[in-house]
Formats: sequence, C-alpha cells, structure tokens
Amino acid sequence: MEEEASSPGLGCSKPHLEKLTLGITRILESSPGVTEVTIIEKPPAERHMISSWEQKNNCVMPEDVKNFYLMTNGFHMTWSVKLDEHIIPLGSMAINSISKLTQLTQSSMYSLPNAPTLADLEDDTHEASDDQPEKPHFDSRSVIFELDSCNGSGKVCLVYKSGKPALAEDTEIWFLDRALYWHFLTDTFTAYYRLLITHLGLPQWQYAFTSYGISPQAKQWFSMYKPITYNTNLLTEETDSFVNKLDPSKVFKSKNKIVIPKKKGPVQPAGGQKGPSGPSGPSTSSTSKSSSVSGNPTRK
Repeated sequence: MEEEASSPGLGCSKPHLEKLTLGITRILESSPGVTEVTIIEKPPAERHMISSWEQKNNCVMPEDVKNFYLMTNGFHMTWSVKLDEHIIPLGSMAINSISKLTQLTQSSMYSLPNAPTLADLEDDTHEASDDQPEKPHFDSRSVIFELDSCNGSGKVCLVYKSGKPALAEDTEIWFLDRALYWHFLTDTFTAYYRLLITHLGLPQWQYAFTSYGISPQAKQWFSMYKPITYNTNLLTEETDSFVNKLDPSKVFKSKNKIVIPKKKGPVQPAGGQKGPSGPSGPSTSSTSKSSSVSGNPTRK
C-alpha cells in the first residue's frame, strides 16, 4: 500500500512534509476561505524499484527524479475553499508514483482495427524555432512518460527527446493539452516541481504556459489566489474583460461625457424652436416673415 495516511492541517507538525511542500502549506492555511489542506503521505521508493523501472523501459532516470522518488513514491496534495457553507475542491498537486509513471501508448486510440494512433494524429507543421525547442514526437523519436493527468485537462510528461536507449540528460518536461498540442514547461524535473508548488495547484495552471492561456473561469481563481511566481501584470491585463470590477473614476468620467453634449444641445437649436411656436399666437406675421426670409438662405 503506497498511501499511508492523510494529513489535514499540516502546519509544522511534520518537518519532512514541510520540506517536501517547500512551506507552501502555511501560505494556503493563512489564505482566506482555504480549508482542508491535505497531503497523502507516501513511503519512499526503494532503489530496486527505480532500477526495475529503468530496465523495463530502457531509460535512465534523471538524478533529480530519482532523489524525489527516494523521498516519496509520488506526491498528492489538495486543498478546498469554503463558499456559502459549501466546500469546493480547488487546488490539486500530483506526481505519479513509479508504478504509474507509464509510457504514453502508441497503440490505437480506439478499438476499431484501422483506428488512428497518436503518431498518426501528430502535427509536424510546428517544429523547433529560435525561441522554442523541438517538440516531442509520439513515434519512436521520443519516449514519453506521464507525470500528472492534470484532472483531465491535459498531461504533464517526462520526455526523452532522443528515443531509446534514453539518457537522463535528454529529458525535458512538457505539457500535452487536450487538443494534442505540446507546450514546453521546464528543462528539469526540479524546476517543474517548483512551478507545481508555487502555482498552488490551481486549476489549469499549466495553460498559463501556452499561447492561448488559462480559461476565464480559471482566471477568476487566479485573481483570488495569485500564484507566487505568476506574472500578476499579465493577469491584470488579461482579466479586465473577465473579472467584475467597479472603477468609480471611470464610471463618473463616462457619465460626464454623456451629460455635457445634452446641456449644449438645447442651447443651439433654441432659436429654431421659437419659429414654430410663432403661428400659434395671434398676428405673428412679422415673425413668420422673418423666419421665412431667414430660412431661404439656409436652404440654398
């Protein structure tokens, strides 16, 4: 059994958990509305489990990944928020155990005999550029292992870029979205783990590293619980059209711009309004004549 116990309200009671979470539990527990901060404790993996994984997959596991599994065989931390007496699960941080660190299958995606495989669906139009490394491939050119299923919003993968036999120095961490597009995250597992922790496990946080960004709903949570390393300026610019905000200065400015033309409007046509009112009074021939005379030039 890998899962030993859950630890709500961690605090400083267990130093090894505090070290594993980089102290993020204190920040979460002090945040407004956050409740049920929980870690599922897992025992360390044994060295023979790592050796067995390497032999089975013909891949050398990176040193930082080995050190992680020798500390804990997987990682799972969750937290919730309390809104109107309802508890809503929100944050989730997870790293698969060694037994679940499995290779993305190249077999058919469906049960039909001639159904396409992941390699058949691969798009080779977007290759490496100056600012982006070469993306992984679903065929034998790359070896891909799933680190986190991201609750169905995509997959975070440990990618060996040069195929088998795979060397530890050829690894990178990539995010595969639901449309099967690749997005680069980090060069090392350690750097990714820091991103995972400092983004608080907020929903869809991996999409912050894509060209299309996080969803409007996720932006609401990001604005409420800002990740430690997130670009808050970018968040502010992007969420102006999604987050409900009331700026009194802008509201009053817009009202003033509307009122000013209304005040000037009646003043300008004031002379024209007296013309039609003339015929209603008795013997207003002089005024009618002047209005007709003054009206002819304007028509010309």
